[in-house]
Amino acid sequence: MQELVKRASELLADGSVARVLGWKAGDLPYNPEPAYFENEEQLRSFVYNGFCGANLSKYMIEASKMEGKTLVFLKPCDTYSFNQLLKEYRVDREKAWIIGVGCRGKLDIEAVKRSGIKGIESIAEEDGELKIKTLYGDQSISYAEAMLERCHSCKGKEHRVYDELIGESEETGDREQFAGVAEIEAMSPEEKFAYFQKELSKCIRCNACRNVCPACSCRKCVFDSNKFDSAQKANTDSFEEKMFHIIRAFHVAGRCTDCGECSRVCPEGIPLHLFNRKFIKDIDELYGEFRAGEDAETKGPLTDFTFEDAEPGVVAERG
Repeated sequence: MQELVKRASELLADGSVARVLGWKAGDLPYNPEPAYFENEEQLRSFVYNGFCGANLSKYMIEASKMEGKTLVFLKPCDTYSFNQLLKEYRVDREKAWIIGVGCRGKLDIEAVKRSGIKGIESIAEEDGELKIKTLYGDQSISYAEAMLERCHSCKGKEHRVYDELIGESEETGDREQFAGVAEIEAMSPEEKFAYFQKELSKCIRCNACRNVCPACSCRKCVFDSNKFDSAQKANTDSFEEKMFHIIRAFHVAGRCTDCGECSRVCPEGIPLHLFNRKFIKDIDELYGEFRAGEDAETKGPLTDFTFEDAEPGVVAERG
């Protein structure tokens, strides 16, 4: 971490960048927050650890409108989102100084809690384990057990866009990307409906998934409209949530980089990434394998046309 702070201080001092976009310590040891830093004194609160899961690429939409360059720290998976935003002209590459940071997988405090560890006071990383001080004594859990789900199906540790690299990465992918989707595809239609009704009924329409999603970058969202009462969760006992989440999944289809931020920030623990992975899987099968954000030039399969494209009837047959 000190190397990151040192480099950020140098770039601020020589005027190469006007500000730094990174993470600062939160009110608890496991919730660092995205933050801007404008001087060396502010950088004293900078942190980079296993809990810095936030994808900072979306913050570069607003940073691109500011005067001067913004130094942004991006993990390998974040760079896919930045490339996709470049492709959509939502960020300005000339306004960004990108430092690709090493990543050995990011941690999920909920995974720690699910292991039975409670009353957490502090967490330290040591030799592939998390050493946790709690109100009830010292406990530990392996780093891999505590990782975010998305890190188990990691896209790889190669940064797709950067100006310089700092830090080493470790491969963490030990699960097939579409395994969870395949399990749901094997269900009957009634079982699928019951599964998603159960999961999505937890939704409180806080909009955290939408607000954190790099692909949800519209200045005005259809769900902000008061005209059709779509800006709030309906006062009903019916399966209202299906509208919000399924429409959102359609809106990011072909553009979602599977960064997993939607599931990471959901306060109800809804596996929202499964919707997006279903679309990614279908697009791969119908149009050929495609990874959004792998570069900033290739047109997406849903925004381009070729004579080899799947016909609507193919989709109907698969439905």
